[in-house]
Amino acid sequence: MVGYGFAAALAVAAIAVVVALLAGGGDDESSDAGGASVFPTGGSVPGQRALKLKPAADAAGCTLTDTPSRGAADRAHTNGPGVKVRYRGNPPTLGPHWPAGYQAEDGLYTQAPADEALVHTMEHGRVIFWAKPSLPAKARATLRALFEEDSYQLVLVPRTRMPYAVAATAWNHDPAPGGTGRTLACPRWSNGVVDALRSFRDEHRSNGPEAVP
Repeated sequence: MVGYGFAAALAVAAIAVVVALLAGGGDDESSDAGGASVFPTGGSVPGQRALKLKPAADAAGCTLTDTPSRGAADRAHTNGPGVKVRYRGNPPTLGPHWPAGYQAEDGLYTQAPADEALVHTMEHGRVIFWAKPSLPAKARATLRALFEEDSYQLVLVPRTRMPYAVAATAWNHDPAPGGTGRTLACPRWSNGVVDALRSFRDEHRSNGPEAVP
């Protein structure tokens, strides 16, 4: 009986590990489920000054880049969750991804979901804000306030291993069938980044290859 009990405990532990791997395949983690340790509360955002994306990005010292699709293959689903994909961008914008039911949900995360789940949600027209958790607390609180200002079809996640302080990504539907990956990359934080993120969000949200409410 002791042996059976030990085996059952091992099985439960193994299932827990698998669930954790599927739910949080990103490279950042926190024990704070509310997000306050990574994205603190109490921040505020300045009023918007630049409305157009290109001028806002230039003023903030950010760059805009496109990733052309390789065709219908970028819309393909993997054989199941847990399959890793080597993406062309960091952070990624488009490409094969986990199948239906395994896309990341809209929201603020303290531990980033797997890239394959985040790419799927961009296919559904979502915009993702990515931030290094090493940013000053005030900057991370500002990002949370920006997210809470208008969180429709928006995802905010930490990402340690990327070459930018802050980035935003989206997957546009043009040209069919694979669309185009869009990236706003900001090497340094400044209040001007807020304008650039707002403009990127408003220009690219709800514009994915697969229309999902």
